[in-house]
Amino acid sequence: MPVTVIKHFLIRLLPLALLALPVQAQPEGELPSQSPSSANELPVEDIQTFVEVFERIKRAYVEEVDDSTLLRNAMRGMLGELDPHSTYLGQEEFDSLRESTEGQFGGIGIEVGMEDGQLTVISPIDDTPAARAGLQSRDVILRVDGTATDRLSLQEAVTLMRGEPGSKVEITILRSGESAPRTITLTREIIRTESVRSELLEPRYGYLRVSQFQSRTGEQVRNAISRLQRDEPLNGLVLDLRNNPGGVLQAAVDVADAFLDEGLIVYTEGRLPDSDMRFSASADTVAPDVPMVVLINSGSASAAEIVAGALQDQQRAVVMGTDSFGKGSVQQVMPLGNGDGLKLTTALYYTPNGRSIQAQGIEPDVEVVRGRLEIAESSGIQLRESDLEGHLIGNGETRTRSEVSQRLREDYQLGEALNLLKALNVLGKR
Repeated sequence: MPVTVIKHFLIRLLPLALLALPVQAQPEGELPSQSPSSANELPVEDIQTFVEVFERIKRAYVEEVDDSTLLRNAMRGMLGELDPHSTYLGQEEFDSLRESTEGQFGGIGIEVGMEDGQLTVISPIDDTPAARAGLQSRDVILRVDGTATDRLSLQEAVTLMRGEPGSKVEITILRSGESAPRTITLTREIIRTESVRSELLEPRYGYLRVSQFQSRTGEQVRNAISRLQRDEPLNGLVLDLRNNPGGVLQAAVDVADAFLDEGLIVYTEGRLPDSDMRFSASADTVAPDVPMVVLINSGSASAAEIVAGALQDQQRAVVMGTDSFGKGSVQQVMPLGNGDGLKLTTALYYTPNGRSIQAQGIEPDVEVVRGRLEIAESSGIQLRESDLEGHLIGNGETRTRSEVSQRLREDYQLGEALNLLKALNVLGKR
């Protein structure tokens, strides 16, 4: 197609396209009313500049680029400049996003985002190559298999890191506080993200780990709590949301609802009427009176922050750890007629007390930094009554004194959460 024909075609087409695109992108909602005068007040000079840039690329760029690629790149740029989470999704990228929501895909197991124009780790997913290699929240990914990430869109970077299980990928990261980048080689795996894991830390003290929020996470949390309380009621529960990158909004609401019997959980505000939503708790709860501690850190984002903020504002749990990530925006994934998709930020999250999560995050009630517990060795032998020969047998002597588990030694935050739950029980009895 000759460039002059393209130019006249775009001048006629773009005003119509600019008016039509919002309706196609949001078929379920209604746009704010637009008067004929405001509809005609299009930035004609900017459109002409766009056409001029298009024409010069077609004429002078070192390699020939087809019209479709140029227009798709323009759409990617238009979305990419809005915020780090809005993006145009090609068909493969759209399918890949749906796979990750369903909980299974091939890759290294990492949630990433764009921060200050840099590809940044939000959090590694539990028991994946990224987690085992020690990648941490806020690590900046500079290169993927030799390709610099500074010119890639978020979805292009994700596509580079995903691939066939068993294949290797080399990433170069820069960690805060380190002077030089480090290169790590990872072997891709099928990432099956089981989002809920539970166990008893001690008798009657439960541990519930939610690694991300998928469509069935709320149901899995309720089932896990029921299993933990099968033999006897819990005296306390640790809900671990550290390095949880978020996920499905409804799943976050369901998890918070499992612990709340009334009140607001979260609300959203946007420009379109259907972007304004409010979610409240139902009376049905699986653990109404169990003392709770919620663990968060800088890798806790989005849906994880919704749960932590709701339980904190409703005074249902003590939030412990470090400040969360601060991703408080809502993205809608919209299929397009050509098989591609659009991920567009349409609203912001707010906690029940009206706090915006965006760029603020959740501040813990009790700050506990990451660390490791070291047990000090005694400098001398200390005798107790039970060590004396011929001592009288006490009623409880048959029960051995429990030692601090290796896991609690390695995870200082978890150990402090358990200690706080025990203290709450002591005070409750008094």
